[in-house]
Amino acid sequence: MFGLGGQELLLILLIILLLFGAKKLPELAKGLGKGMKEFKKAQTEIEDEFNKAMSDPPEKKEKESPSDKG
Repeated sequence: MFGLGGQELLLILLIILLLFGAKKLPELAKGLGKGMKEFKKAQTEIEDEFNKAMSDPPEKKEKESPSDKG
């Protein structure tokens, strides 16, 4: 996993615990989870729009002839 061993992960978790405190960790995890969920939702919506646009035939615009402008 990203080339990190058990000791490195433990050290990173310890630093996070010291920086934010034990009381803030659940809030941080909850916020991170919500952010990831929103990002995934936006990504899915963009992919759906792109796929829809690619599957729909292009609309042909009717060109106005100079005699129609009259």
